[in-house]
Amino acid sequence: MSLRKKIADSESALNWAARRIASYIRIVHRNTTWQRIGYEELDKLADQGEPVIVVLWHQRLAQSPYFFPLEKGRICSITSAARAGSMVGRVQQQFGMDTIAMSSHKRHVALSREVLGKMKQGISIGIAADGPRGPERVSSTVPLIWARSSGKRVFGITFSTRYGREAGTWDRLLMPRPWRNQGVFLCREWKETVPRKASEDQIEELRLDLERHMNDITAEADRLVGRKPWSPKS
Repeated sequence: MSLRKKIADSESALNWAARRIASYIRIVHRNTTWQRIGYEELDKLADQGEPVIVVLWHQRLAQSPYFFPLEKGRICSITSAARAGSMVGRVQQQFGMDTIAMSSHKRHVALSREVLGKMKQGISIGIAADGPRGPERVSSTVPLIWARSSGKRVFGITFSTRYGREAGTWDRLLMPRPWRNQGVFLCREWKETVPRKASEDQIEELRLDLERHMNDITAEADRLVGRKPWSPKS
């Protein structure tokens, strides 16, 4: 085994990296003047102990530990069991979030049971709708299936900052500047209902509607901070 792979597979090395990334996220949060918009209903549900499904785009993961009011309730994020996804989970655990690793070996039925079990315990669920490998901003049907099975409400959440750059990753991850920045957290409920016996055509229509919802709120967040809204890769 190469030294590089030994380091990459080392628990202590991975935990050290997670702490460094979490430190960057905290510095960004502390040195940014934030607006928090549209959280009234989510805050009320969290106060009541009512779990919800939180949906985000993979591109906006860099401030995801601040998306949900952790002082009011618990949330469990769904991450990939692959190395990059595992690191996301480790970072989010630094902020007190629960995580479930989704792997190719875990059947969707088993994952859904685990997720629904969390919600029955009053724990909200967070998922990047286009994760873990994309395509960029193409929503999966997973949030719809969980909304149908649980009957829980779905909230799209995003963030944007005036200053920052997009990483050269498949999702064009937004990396905010960690000083003298202006930012916004934007939360808006997706109010469509997923019928219990929805047809494939209905599911596809709802999937596209959720996709539009997420793009709309992310574009709105970008405009609020004076950032050029996202556009598809040419």
